[in-house]
Amino acid sequence: MNTQVHPHTSTRPLDARAGAVWDIAAQVADPEIPVLSIADLGILRDALVADDGTAQVIITPTYSGCPAMGTIKQDLLHALESAGYADPEVVLVLAPAWSTDWITDEGKRKLAEYGIAPPSGQSAVGAQRGATRLSLSVRCPRCGSIQTNELSRFGSTSCKALYQCAECKEPFDYFKVH
Repeated sequence: MNTQVHPHTSTRPLDARAGAVWDIAAQVADPEIPVLSIADLGILRDALVADDGTAQVIITPTYSGCPAMGTIKQDLLHALESAGYADPEVVLVLAPAWSTDWITDEGKRKLAEYGIAPPSGQSAVGAQRGATRLSLSVRCPRCGSIQTNELSRFGSTSCKALYQCAECKEPFDYFKVH
């Protein structure tokens, strides 16, 4: 089966059979942020169906040591088997590396509603070359203030930093740009 993944695109396949597999996979939630689907996060990269009917889903972890990938793989296999696909396959692809640029606008909206500030910029991969990027303020997902301070470079997971809002005084996670 072809596992060629396009670097910065992650869209539902046009093929009806592959699209049906995509739709099932796109419903699987991220176990660390359950309001997000793996499609919202951009880790769902492709869905395929072989001539023999075998369904294959291709995913890219948010980072190579992401502890959630085992759970995501099992949840994908369960969802596909529950939909009637025998012996589905989940392929983990590390290149190109996942970027927060792959989080959908809907995913960023869901993050903010959940109380996690979404990435506030674009990653340096492919988008920014040359000059050093400036760090921008992180908007509080609760009150919207940009008067926030980083308390720790690492939050509840290594993908996030811990911030506190100077206005409403609430701490919150910030999904770091990478």
